[in-house]
Amino acid sequence: MSSFDWFFLGLGVVVLVGLYRFYRLCMSVNYTDWGYSWVNFINSVLRLYCRHFHHLDHTVIDVPKSGPAIVVSNHVSGLDPVLLVVCAHRPMRFLVAKEEYERFGLKWMFKAMGCIPVDRKKRPERALRTAMQQLQKGEAIALFPHGTIHLDSDPPRRLKPGAARLSLMANCPLIPVRITGVQGEGEVMSALFKRSHVKVTTYPPVYPNGREVNEISEELAAILDGSLEREAL
Repeated sequence: MSSFDWFFLGLGVVVLVGLYRFYRLCMSVNYTDWGYSWVNFINSVLRLYCRHFHHLDHTVIDVPKSGPAIVVSNHVSGLDPVLLVVCAHRPMRFLVAKEEYERFGLKWMFKAMGCIPVDRKKRPERALRTAMQQLQKGEAIALFPHGTIHLDSDPPRRLKPGAARLSLMANCPLIPVRITGVQGEGEVMSALFKRSHVKVTTYPPVYPNGREVNEISEELAAILDGSLEREAL
């Protein structure tokens, strides 16, 4: 073999060893089984990305280990779904706007993760029925009840009633989460590439207990907007 051959052979070995070590590092930080090894790997990469690029601490959203639950969060940027995914130790089925679900290059991943597309223009109730079916199977659902990006500095916005209705129908807890510290607030894709010091705060569950939808939604809104002083977990 020529010196060129030996060089490229050695380079190939170094690359393979590096990739293997990177894979082992990624899998060492993964705590969630999405049912596909490649999805678990992506989840692991996202954990490292959020931990080191966005300075996210080892936050864990307090979702019950089993049984139906609904995670609800404020929505400040396109980074938010990634943060919820990496902070949960069990899969969550996200309700995603149809136009985002069908975004080029992402639909395959959304589908593999069991995300539920929401057609807000034509019969959005279909998505709620699908979400209800998942809750009845004992799955966890995640959604942003503001329905769109909404900053603390924006005028108050009523929450969509879907989360409260699902909680009442499935008789399951709502897990409020509040995201702060995102550098790219108000932005979608660019927020992923702006270094942040993100904080994800999880609060005690809100239980339906037969209350009215409006009452539950008002309590959630106060937590997500930061106006209700409630001790975090």
